[in-house]
Amino acid sequence: MNSQIRFAPDLRGASGNIGRLAIRALLTELTLHPKPGLVSPVDNGAHDDMNLTTFVRSLLALRSYFTAIAEAGAREAPFVELQRLGIEAERRMLAATGGINTHRGAIFCLGFLVAAAGWRRARGLDLQGEGLTETVLQLWGKGVAEVGRAAPDSHGARVIRRYGARGAREELLAGLPTLLEVAVPALREALQQTSCAERASVQCLFAIMAELQDTNLLHRGGLEGLVFVQNAARRFLDAGGVHARDWRQRALDLHGDCVALHLSPGGAADCLAAAWFVHGLSQ
Repeated sequence: MNSQIRFAPDLRGASGNIGRLAIRALLTELTLHPKPGLVSPVDNGAHDDMNLTTFVRSLLALRSYFTAIAEAGAREAPFVELQRLGIEAERRMLAATGGINTHRGAIFCLGFLVAAAGWRRARGLDLQGEGLTETVLQLWGKGVAEVGRAAPDSHGARVIRRYGARGAREELLAGLPTLLEVAVPALREALQQTSCAERASVQCLFAIMAELQDTNLLHRGGLEGLVFVQNAARRFLDAGGVHARDWRQRALDLHGDCVALHLSPGGAADCLAAAWFVHGLSQ
């Protein structure tokens, strides 16, 4: 471990840039609409305990976290240090939101991607998605797996046990296949075809919803709720996605259904933000 590495000012600045890119990716997800069941600037989606202001407060509380974990990654800090940074970030988030979980998934998954980006940039390596996940697993995967076995009971842990689903930890240990094989390609293809960040985000989100075993949906609606959203997302994509003339109305219709059924694909939202982060690193 290179814990005593001395940083040049440009490397410290690089950590700040990586941290800001993570926040920008989360803001891009937050401000998107239509976004089935999720909080946006237009409404609270299927949530009665949080709104746009709740999320903005959370993001303001997390700004220093992403820079700090990028720096920690750059000097190859051990898993326990990254874990401590994540726990502190979660405490700040809950303090800022009055105890509401807005970004726990992002603190975990995006946090490790940010750390990996810091490590690779400090060593002049590429910042492609496959390299990021390889770095996460190589340097911190053992710690993630060990903590996962001892993790306390939670909504996510219960639905993973009940349905055999793959939660955020399992996705990370598998190399983030939904992010790298579904989300990032869908985002980049839609950006190339439409030159529109909004439409590309919607296309990417629906591609994720069609495939992800979203534990938020399983918690709120059981297997029936998950299958409902997956099938609706596939129908949207099969009908042309954002390339169809009526794409916005179709997305709004599913948003209304999700609100009525109290369904919110929060895992898909986290994956969309991660896709923007990975894409942004290559720009």
